[in-house]
Amino acid sequence: MSGIKSFHDLDVYQNTYQLCLLVIKEVLPKIPVIEKYDLRDQLSRSVKAIPRLIAEGYAKRHQKFGFQKYLDDAMAECNETIVGLEMCRDIYGDLMVELSLAELIDKYDKSGRQLYNLSKAWTKFKDPRRQ
Repeated sequence: MSGIKSFHDLDVYQNTYQLCLLVIKEVLPKIPVIEKYDLRDQLSRSVKAIPRLIAEGYAKRHQKFGFQKYLDDAMAECNETIVGLEMCRDIYGDLMVELSLAELIDKYDKSGRQLYNLSKAWTKFKDPRRQ
């Protein structure tokens, strides 16, 4: 953990940020207009929330449960994103995106596991301000 100087140094932040850009650029435009205020809107919000929660939580990393709460929320957003992508796949097919929806689902599942492992590891990290 000593090599982490910013939330930008966290692999899970970098991964979810890149996935967010991919979903926004490749998936959302291919979801039909009838889903504008439902599936497309919700998927847009959930993919954007994950890296934001990681960054916001990192600012509270010195608090005993501060960072964990944000990591838990980011895990929940990963799950919500997975469900949204599964709905896209099951309702509209694979949408012909750069990565298949199955690959995106797998990457968000992996990100959720990374967030869980980070949360567990962070509880063991000793910061003198965390009392």
